[in-house]
Amino acid sequence: MYLERDFPHFYYTEGRVDLMKLTNEQKRAKVRDFRPIDDVFFEVLAQNPKVCQEILRTILEDDNLMVTSVITQSDERNLYGRSVRLDALRALGTGAKVNVEVQRSDNDNHLKRARFNASSITVKESEPGTTFEEVLGLYIVYISEFDFLKGNKTIYHVEKILKETGEVIEDGLHEIFVNTVIDDGTDIAERMSCFTKKEVKNAKFPALSSEVKRLKETEGGVQVVCEVMQRYENIAIQRERVEILQKMIQEKYTKEAILRLGFTEDEYAEAERELIQLK
Repeated sequence: MYLERDFPHFYYTEGRVDLMKLTNEQKRAKVRDFRPIDDVFFEVLAQNPKVCQEILRTILEDDNLMVTSVITQSDERNLYGRSVRLDALRALGTGAKVNVEVQRSDNDNHLKRARFNASSITVKESEPGTTFEEVLGLYIVYISEFDFLKGNKTIYHVEKILKETGEVIEDGLHEIFVNTVIDDGTDIAERMSCFTKKEVKNAKFPALSSEVKRLKETEGGVQVVCEVMQRYENIAIQRERVEILQKMIQEKYTKEAILRLGFTEDEYAEAERELIQLK
């Protein structure tokens, strides 16, 4: 049985830093080591449509591709729920959408993760009453810091085919997996290497190079990155609270006792809902 002393309020905040109270130089120091493939930094970069367009033109190999709008992770969280990871969802001039995810942790089934996200986006973006012919075209672009498909290639295109004839089946879904570790001598390999660098100076990625410099060297850019960092920190704290609360529920701690420790009704409901989903 958990005791009240096991969960003092400071447990959740001790050692945490309020980034907004740091000096400008301290903030700049924290932002300096970020790379484009890092979650926080990529989310900020993705807010710039020119950067999105430049990256997608490279990966989708279409110099005429136009990005018309961008939804970043902070915007979509309430739209798709916490279970769906959308670092950025972009609308193209053709009406199709592209979900881009950067992934540094090799601790999941990446193919099934991409499939799950694609299904969730398709359902959410489909209007009631529409025919299946009208289901949106969707590109899943998955950028990883490892070659989990182990083909020694920088980029892989996954499509449905008829086994008997080899014919590609067009159902509107296209999955593209790109990594930053394999240099197979292609132009895209050179460009993807920029994602793992703290300083990006590549003439083939002018918008990305310029935005990385702005975010790291200007007061306004550093401030924006720190604000996103703070939000990630707050989410991490909230996640810790919910996970601890789940353990207490499993140990048969009463709801009244849990709320007396400073947890909220909403936190209790979220923890309980997730436990039910796991059964």
